[in-house]
Amino acid sequence: MLATVVGAQTDSVTIQYQFKGQASAYMLFNPDNTLELYGGARYIPEFSLETKFPKKQLLDLEASVNISGTLGMHAFDTTATDGDIRPYRAWLRYTRPQLELRVGLQKINFGSASILRPLMWFDQIDPRDPLQLTDGVWGALGRYYFLNNANIWVWSLYGNKNRRGFDSVPSNKKSLEFGGRFQFPTKKGEAAVTYHYREAAVAELGIFDFENTPEHRIGIDGKWDLEVGLWLEATWIHKTRNIGILTNQNLINIGTDYTFGIGNGLNVIAEQLLISVDEKAFAFKNTSTLTALSVSYPLGLFDDLSAIIYFDWTNEKLYNILQWKHSFSRWTLNVLAFWNPKNSQLPQQQFTENLFGGKGIQILGVYNH
Repeated sequence: MLATVVGAQTDSVTIQYQFKGQASAYMLFNPDNTLELYGGARYIPEFSLETKFPKKQLLDLEASVNISGTLGMHAFDTTATDGDIRPYRAWLRYTRPQLELRVGLQKINFGSASILRPLMWFDQIDPRDPLQLTDGVWGALGRYYFLNNANIWVWSLYGNKNRRGFDSVPSNKKSLEFGGRFQFPTKKGEAAVTYHYREAAVAELGIFDFENTPEHRIGIDGKWDLEVGLWLEATWIHKTRNIGILTNQNLINIGTDYTFGIGNGLNVIAEQLLISVDEKAFAFKNTSTLTALSVSYPLGLFDDLSAIIYFDWTNEKLYNILQWKHSFSRWTLNVLAFWNPKNSQLPQQQFTENLFGGKGIQILGVYNH
């Protein structure tokens, strides 16, 4: 809907609002689960309001809710149900040329890696999830864009307690988090340096006589378009109090992608991740490595076939998922087949229920309005 307020076109204020939503439902069969048959539905209604002012100034907001319910069954004699309603996004934003300011419940993500992301500091996106869902964080974000395509980010977060990404412990909900990022162009690509401070709530570990410890994070990343796409992403996470091997974490990712001229174009992404947790910084004594391979191929205008494979070299575990996606005008149908270890140790699934542990199939329908 559109409304124009004030007279002259060059000085007018334009108000536009929109209501849309995403509904999804799935059925999953996994004989390795206690409840081998699982069904679920989700609806995310979203309201947005946009006000355009003179001199290319914009004030807009977005509010959405995540409404979900699940039903699990075993041989039709045991059932378990669950449901949840929680805010998904709730933010207000002001923008003008080269400047953006946003406050509220929002998604913040950045970095060069595609699958195994050391800079997954504020989200929990699983690349295998067709919906790409992730909870937001409460805070304020400012971004300034320079004319040479460099940009600077600053943020401050408060009231967030859930673990995210590779967090070893959650955040102290009552403390302020803050940080920033500077991204700049390089020859045939771009690079960035990022910093974040928070208080880690180590009380959850239950083995220390103190509740919190300051934590500093430093990240670097870069991506370049050479004969192939090439990127590097690395993070050092340091806690100022000694909590054993979790005092220091190092994550280093190198990756590449290339689209082969086969048929409609075969895109391949490969990444290698090194993880180290040590009492001393950069000791690299307690390490683990993961390899990820993503392959996607468009079968036509409406159909896509893709696969993602992880190999955990430390635990010698292989994770596989194959997906076929068919797109209609407003609907998408996704069929996923998976063959994974029963107990997942992947970072995207550490803090959520693992329905994809074992072998099975999922059918997911999505409707956008």
